[in-house]
Amino acid sequence: MEQNKLLDRTVIDAKPIGVEYSITDYGRTFGQIIEAMRDWGLNHRKEIIQ
Repeated sequence: MEQNKLLDRTVIDAKPIGVEYSITDYGRTFGQIIEAMRDWGLNHRKEIIQ
């Protein structure tokens, strides 16, 4: 996801070494797709439960 510019990766120089990930501004644009998938899933569940 880092190569696709969705996340930033930061190495934390500590003992033990740590890695921290954060979402990029570009990655946040993916949120609209996730919301649409969630909405579809909720509607689909209602449809099959009926």
